[in-house]
Amino acid sequence: MKAHARLVARCEGGRTVLRELRSMAPLTLLPKRGTGATAIVHLVNSATTPLGGDELKLTVRIGPGASLRISGVAATIALPGLHGEGSSSLVDVEVDEGGSLEYLPEPTVVTARARHEAVLRASLAAGAFLHTREVLVLGRSGERPGSLVTTQHVTRGEVPVLRQTLVIGDSTLDSSLAHLAGRRVLATDLVVGGPELPAASGDWWSRTPLAAGGTLTTSLAPDAVTALKPLAAC
Repeated sequence: MKAHARLVARCEGGRTVLRELRSMAPLTLLPKRGTGATAIVHLVNSATTPLGGDELKLTVRIGPGASLRISGVAATIALPGLHGEGSSSLVDVEVDEGGSLEYLPEPTVVTARARHEAVLRASLAAGAFLHTREVLVLGRSGERPGSLVTTQHVTRGEVPVLRQTLVIGDSTLDSSLAHLAGRRVLATDLVVGGPELPAASGDWWSRTPLAAGGTLTTSLAPDAVTALKPLAAC
């Protein structure tokens, strides 16, 4: 299955208007009515995806001064293909000057034998704001995960803010203290354009200021609820 959903937000009269909202199953975009200055859109997986062989793409364009929040409704389940095919997803974001985007999907569960590649590519104007969160769950209960390659490539004012690739699925590497330390859930939270926050850390989590601005918070835990606690505090 190949699917491409697209969303374009513009600021008009002090309100954010969704000038383009195009869903394509399984990527279904559902706007919330009467949200005011910030538009809210729910991202719904209207089919069981990604399945091996699927190619999914979400394009988001935020105009000057527009504010948009995209939130997930249910977890994404990466499943194996019939013949071992891999699946892929791409979130392609552009935020203009003074624009704001919160992209907060629900967790991604990497099931046994799945092979999935996920890419977030964001191009921000110098005065733009981005808040995005990624929660990865390694397998269902009692299940070893398949393989996942997840990449975040974020620029602001054409300056690289974050270029990060994580490979999951090698049991020896995943159990290493230098990688995931055997934890089942990895959560990352990226904020660019918000208030400057100092470095901080606790049990299995850390917050790191980025050289080009912004902060990256990472948390490891045995379950999603525990992994999200330090992110909520930030």
